[in-house]
Amino acid sequence: MSAGLTERRQVILKLVIQEFVETATPVASETLVRKYRLNVSSATVRNELAALEELGYLTHLHTSAGRVPTDAGYRFFVENLMERTTLSLAEQRTIRHQFYQVRGELDQWIQLAGAVLARTTQNASLVTPPRVAERLRFRSLELIGIHELMVLAVLVFHGGIVKQQTIALDTARSQEELRRSAARLSDYLADQTLSGIEELLTRDPGQQPLQLSEFERSMLELILRAMQLFEEQAREQIYSDGLLEMLSQPEFIPALARDDAERAVQRLRRALEILKSGRGLEPLIPQALASDGVQVIIGGENSADEMREYSVVLARYGVENAVAGVLGVIGPTRMAYPRSISTVRYISSLMSNLLAELYNAESRDQPNPDQ
Repeated sequence: MSAGLTERRQVILKLVIQEFVETATPVASETLVRKYRLNVSSATVRNELAALEELGYLTHLHTSAGRVPTDAGYRFFVENLMERTTLSLAEQRTIRHQFYQVRGELDQWIQLAGAVLARTTQNASLVTPPRVAERLRFRSLELIGIHELMVLAVLVFHGGIVKQQTIALDTARSQEELRRSAARLSDYLADQTLSGIEELLTRDPGQQPLQLSEFERSMLELILRAMQLFEEQAREQIYSDGLLEMLSQPEFIPALARDDAERAVQRLRRALEILKSGRGLEPLIPQALASDGVQVIIGGENSADEMREYSVVLARYGVENAVAGVLGVIGPTRMAYPRSISTVRYISSLMSNLLAELYNAESRDQPNPDQ
């Protein structure tokens, strides 16, 4: 424990943080004594609040008599005073049901994780797609005729990644022709990485292990472009949700005073920029990928200036030595940390379990080389 933080001061600090998170209003000594029925006088509580401010755990805004937590106060609360909570069983059942309704659809899991995180914590969420520990590997191709000169290409990669694209044909092809070409390419490219397919495309046609038709070669180029695009997006993509939830917080609602209104508008612009561009969040993703458990970054602990008024709660999800992504929430430092941490922990565990099931199912589908 930090020097100077007596047991009574810790209790008062915890109550100030809980009250400020709930009301978004500076907390006065009279409020603490009355609401929480403290067995000490308001004068004693004022003295303790002054001591906590001197220690750097509280501060006050303008001429207000009430105190608000500092980043150091929130940090001490998260590490020492916060009650460890879990989502209720009813919430867990509801969330699991939503995910299992879209079983096997990775893109939908990512979007759903973002929506559930935002709705449950009432803050913005962020989710990165799971990145393969090894490079992206091709699994199969399906070609489906949807019109005389239009084909739907369904590309399946290891890790449950599915990409679809419609293709305009120069010449009409029967479904049987499409099926044969897709099967030939699926066998030819099975388990190939991006670099492996690039190497195949650079070979002279006469040196190809399989002689491809002009149409099949164009499909090979399509697969290559899809893999290139995916790997580019995997390095950059951060999916976010919950902008309306976060902007409903009092920090973004202008007060009557002109200076408060201007600060609220500045926060609004900054929040939009962070969620739109991901700027300020990128350095946190590698840290979370390399860490275990839930990571909490509070206000000034962020290295980026634009993040100094926000807290971020992150956790890694995925399958060990196979794929891993990051998910979490971002909001004002006046965050309900127990709720946010328990939600991020639960969703990361659920996503990890779903991906593990997907990978186990995929490995069962693979031929056994010993048989």
